[in-house]
Amino acid sequence: MYTDIKLEKGLYSITGKTFTQALAELDPDSAYENTELKGLDAFERQLKRFDIKVKGANSDRVEKFFLSTQSAVLFPEYVRRAIKAGLNSASILGQVAATTTYTDSMDFRGLTVTSDGESDVVEQAGELPVTTVKLAAASSALTKFARKLSCSYESIRKQRLEAFGVILRNLGAAIARDVNGLCMAQITDGITPSSIAGSDITYADLAAFWSSMSEFNMTTMVCKPETMAKILGLEQMKYCVGDYMASGMVKTPYGVTLVKCAQLESDVAVGIDKSCAVEAVFGTDVVVDFDKLISTQCSEIACSVTVGFSKLTDGAVKVLDTDPS
Repeated sequence: MYTDIKLEKGLYSITGKTFTQALAELDPDSAYENTELKGLDAFERQLKRFDIKVKGANSDRVEKFFLSTQSAVLFPEYVRRAIKAGLNSASILGQVAATTTYTDSMDFRGLTVTSDGESDVVEQAGELPVTTVKLAAASSALTKFARKLSCSYESIRKQRLEAFGVILRNLGAAIARDVNGLCMAQITDGITPSSIAGSDITYADLAAFWSSMSEFNMTTMVCKPETMAKILGLEQMKYCVGDYMASGMVKTPYGVTLVKCAQLESDVAVGIDKSCAVEAVFGTDVVVDFDKLISTQCSEIACSVTVGFSKLTDGAVKVLDTDPS
């Protein structure tokens, strides 16, 4: 039963398992299939056990975690989840990456896929066209993104967890935006941009850019806020307001999702076929320093994530220079 679990910080140190996974081995979700606790994971059941409310206007104060040595063990996981929620909310990887891979190394060698032949039609006794999969010529180092939040326990102990969660989510979002920038830099490296016809981007430029990805389906276009504003200001885009109202996403009339990324290094639009273009490689999930959070009652919060990106398929990423001047 979840109320009988002994919580200790060693649950954070089990190799190959997150805190919640380690906790779930002691308190399996399957035991609650036909109970009112169905739908809660092992961590959420522990919050219920210690009556810690983390959301809403009537959420508890930060100090509620530290009323006992066992409930204090839950605090790092609460912090990690809040930071990861912020990271996910600001990340563009859901619209960009075809797959996500985890590795226990600090570098990786991505795959590259190339195809020869203009058609798969084969004459009798003719040679078959070949799709070739190779490891990248050299390994790429993963990049660590980290940030530290300095806050004494005295300054936050009376703060509502809902308000403190906003700060933590903003911390995760700040990291995510830098990860977005790395993704764009790595997947566009070595690609020669095409250019718009005039001095300002037009709907015809967008259509030509979309059609340039002839063998693939451009699902996503990533651009700076300034470029996205110009696109949204085009007469033809007024018909796309309904899509935004329904889903919160902006799409061109031919179905390409527009994604804003302020971290792009230049005034370009990056066209991507999400189904096959990019692999995101994580060396770690969001990591927090659990020992300090438990023993020093949050004198500082350090968090990090390690990640890199690989371009999987040749031709599934295109770049358009939107400011050729």
